[in-house]
Amino acid sequence: MNRLNSKPVFWRDPLMPYIELRKIDDGSQVAYAPHSHTQWSLGAITNGMSTFRCRDAEQLIKAGDLVLINPDWVHACNPIEDQPWAYVMIYVDTLWLTRLRFEAGLLPTNDWQDLSTAVISDSGWYEKYCQVADCLLDPEHDLLDKQSRLVKFLLGLMHELAKQPVEALPQTPEVMVKLATYLDGHGEEDVDLETLAEFSGLSPGHLIRAFKRYFGLTPHAYLVNRRVQFGQCALKSGAPIVNAALAAGFADQPHFQRTFKRLVAATPNEYRSVSINKQINATGRK
Repeated sequence: MNRLNSKPVFWRDPLMPYIELRKIDDGSQVAYAPHSHTQWSLGAITNGMSTFRCRDAEQLIKAGDLVLINPDWVHACNPIEDQPWAYVMIYVDTLWLTRLRFEAGLLPTNDWQDLSTAVISDSGWYEKYCQVADCLLDPEHDLLDKQSRLVKFLLGLMHELAKQPVEALPQTPEVMVKLATYLDGHGEEDVDLETLAEFSGLSPGHLIRAFKRYFGLTPHAYLVNRRVQFGQCALKSGAPIVNAALAAGFADQPHFQRTFKRLVAATPNEYRSVSINKQINATGRK
């Protein structure tokens, strides 16, 4: 009897820098703290079930479901009482996908627009997704085939989702946007609450509550999340872990590793390791 792999498999290709894939066969011990990605994310639950928290909503998701997560939306998927579950996630560069949607006539401008749908329970779309994931993971498929299948799938899905009503979301106040932009630009520094309060003109308590309301994270958690994202970019570019840690604003490598594992549910070394195993199959199908 084959033992399921609890370690994540990451796939990336420098010739397709706008796409990244993560696969795990046994997520029973995989726990995520609330976090966000700069990319648009699309995942398939390939076995079992888990909780899916996105913004303020939480629901159960099961094998055959697809989950869709907008850029910078705080979310977390976690096992149910150590029960087994498996998934495949694809992370798509936001600018690349925005351009794809715009050129297809699905956006009025070349600016990102959030998608309202969070979960798709449809066997047809699930099967198409798994076929694309299998193709990306299989080194016997050439570059043009991978690119063509990915674009065809995403365009089809974007056209389908464009039929859904767009949910009107509350506009983020300008002062909150400025605070987030400030944190984005000072992620490698020690940022103190007094500086943020002075910058925004808000009291510390009001600032923390308001920021979490609009971004789903406190200013500190937001900053840590951004630092981990900076670290991921450094690791993808081939930087040693210690260099990635210091470049992302962490005091030392152990702190970076602990925080990275908590938000990414993988070690920095696991994230750096890209699989080249020709036998990998994304869905576990024979």
